[in-house]
Amino acid sequence: MADSLFSSLAAKAPGDYSSLVFRNCPFSSRLLTPKSFSLQLGGSKGKLNVLAPSQYSLVSIRRRVDPICALDSDVPHPLHKGSVNFKSTKNYEQWDSLTAKFSGGANIPFLLLQLPQIILNARNLLAGNKTALFAVPWLGMLTGLLGNLSLLSYFAKKREKEAVLVQTLGVVSIYVVLTQLAMAEAMPFPYFVATSVVIGAGLILNFLNYYGKLNAIIWQFWEDFITVGGLSILPQIMWSTFVPYIPSSILPGAISFVLALTAVTMARMGKLSEEGAKFVGAISGWTATLLFMWMAVSQMWTNFLNPDNIKGLSATSMLLAMIGNGLMIPRALFIRDLMWFTGSTWGTLFYGYGNIVSIYLFNNISREFFLATTMGLILWLGMTLWRDSVAYGYNSPLRSLKELVFGP
Repeated sequence: MADSLFSSLAAKAPGDYSSLVFRNCPFSSRLLTPKSFSLQLGGSKGKLNVLAPSQYSLVSIRRRVDPICALDSDVPHPLHKGSVNFKSTKNYEQWDSLTAKFSGGANIPFLLLQLPQIILNARNLLAGNKTALFAVPWLGMLTGLLGNLSLLSYFAKKREKEAVLVQTLGVVSIYVVLTQLAMAEAMPFPYFVATSVVIGAGLILNFLNYYGKLNAIIWQFWEDFITVGGLSILPQIMWSTFVPYIPSSILPGAISFVLALTAVTMARMGKLSEEGAKFVGAISGWTATLLFMWMAVSQMWTNFLNPDNIKGLSATSMLLAMIGNGLMIPRALFIRDLMWFTGSTWGTLFYGYGNIVSIYLFNNISREFFLATTMGLILWLGMTLWRDSVAYGYNSPLRSLKELVFGP
């Protein structure tokens, strides 16, 4: 990063040091240490001590970079920082590193969440008991798979390595389950082939894009594809949740498909305003997030209609879901990503903890288990807010939330 600083300064006119702000720096999000700047530039008349506080300095006591607004969530922000107190640089770097590790650690509970189903399916296949695999809803698994794939594209574009690994694990693990279902003929083979093509292409394109090896036009086409697909699936899933209380229909998905295709086409033809084009660009990430958020709503609706089904819920699985999502909250808050924060918090509170509450109310788990889970969740969320405020040099933990939602 230091090399890019000096080369850009060399290209500037004397006295013009605006490039020190690094508004669009393509490099790592780590702050430069003071030692990195301890030299002087220019001739004898125009020396610039980069450490000296001035209106041009990168580290002039405070610096500001806008957090990610709702419509800008899909835009890469390598320097995703709000106001950072220069004196708290060490705390900032430590929390940056820790939140990245927490996010990467979410792979463990998410893997444990899917692994029992994979092992059980394998045993049934080896035993010739293909009928048992029909109990696994392939359409629901496919929806989750497409959600993971959309979020993989979102995080690959933002260069969030740990989140990319989490979503890749989700794609691969669910695809393994779908492969098992196809082997048992529980999933129609033509759908499996089509899914395999999309998943294979999606993984290749995402990793090529992550490493900067993909043509921009091809990536744009892929983004348009997942935007139209996500926006078509979401309303249909939401509608289907309440059948038979509402009539079964494919109209929600069909109408959404037409609207999404029209919006994407208009955006590519330049027929939309800047805000409109920005909205279309943010759709894919938000629809993927809403798909996962709707899983909690669907489960709670099922619990409400059929309380006896709660006995079939695994408290351990819900705990793993809560932990996996909870581990990503600190990173989402740290980089001021409203979309990621919304999805992770919702998954933690409503899908994971919400179902644990339901299980407890029906006396299917012990009081000690419930209280320990509740206390652990409260402490984790409190620690997240406190450490984030310390990293940014804020006096109040609530300021981080305010900046996340409303900006600096």
